[in-house]
Amino acid sequence: MKNLIQQLTEISSPSGREEKIRKCIQEHIRPHVDQIQIDTLGNIIAFKKGAGGKKLLLDAHMDEIGFLVSHIDDQGFLRVEPVGGHQAIKMPNQRLRFEHGAIGCFSYESEELSKLNQDYQQVSFDRLFVDIGAISRNDALSKVRIGEMATFFPIFTDLGKRVMSKAMDDRIGCAILIELIKQCSQPWHDIYLVFAIQEEVGLVGAGTAAYSIEPDLAIALDITATGFRDTPKGQKRIPMKLGDGPAIKIQDRSMIADCRINHWISQTADEYKIPYQYEVLPFGGTDAAAIQTSKSGVIATTLSIPTRYGHGPCEMIDIDDANNAVQLLSHLVKRPFEG
Repeated sequence: MKNLIQQLTEISSPSGREEKIRKCIQEHIRPHVDQIQIDTLGNIIAFKKGAGGKKLLLDAHMDEIGFLVSHIDDQGFLRVEPVGGHQAIKMPNQRLRFEHGAIGCFSYESEELSKLNQDYQQVSFDRLFVDIGAISRNDALSKVRIGEMATFFPIFTDLGKRVMSKAMDDRIGCAILIELIKQCSQPWHDIYLVFAIQEEVGLVGAGTAAYSIEPDLAIALDITATGFRDTPKGQKRIPMKLGDGPAIKIQDRSMIADCRINHWISQTADEYKIPYQYEVLPFGGTDAAAIQTSKSGVIATTLSIPTRYGHGPCEMIDIDDANNAVQLLSHLVKRPFEG
């Protein structure tokens, strides 16, 4: 699975530019599903026929956070806008890769040495710029264009039990669904895999996909934060931890998960002795929120992979959590739902 995660995370496909990751995912799943459709917005909707159960939607968003060039000055420095949620303080000295291959790094305005630390603490996208090594505006325009997008520079690192890369959010969810469908020979439920576009800018793709499918049940695969049990002096309100299993979402800022489907998941995990934890997240949201309110409503939740350093270039997961998520889902797709 590590090789698959590396392949997926090293592809640069920010929100609105999902072409490359969409092609890769299709190649992986095509031999294992009955039908693949690319809808109007660009979501992948793949179908595998079950033996007579419910319509089960399994979702992972295939986009990632990124940046968009908004201005190039006379010296060839770039101004960029965030695509998705970013913390500006994480940006200085981070490397970027642009759509057509240019490489750059972030820096920030600071005119007085005495205020260097203060300027860093107060950094914002108003004061950040990107240096691509250009010597003039025309030189920069030969490498990038206004409106071109970029992502963090991809450096996948295998740390043993943990792996680290950009775009674990949400290529780890995509990897889990790919591994699941490869192993899933005789599901009970009709399975609809949705690899959704533009989650990072407002849950754009999942809701329209769910509207067309009209599922009975839905599980979104995504990441979640970790806290005080996981890293030194981590967030006190966040109990999730790497290595304790995938997390069954109870609540985040966008939804309250349906307790009927959560009970079905936890009961299955208990029966097969698969480790799991519960997730209560005081911020954020996932595609499950858009799916839940689609059409006349859907019984929905999220199964999350605890992740350190989210929305940055070094997102870290425990590979056992991902493998346990695959194992849990492989039992769920064969198990009747009696909620």
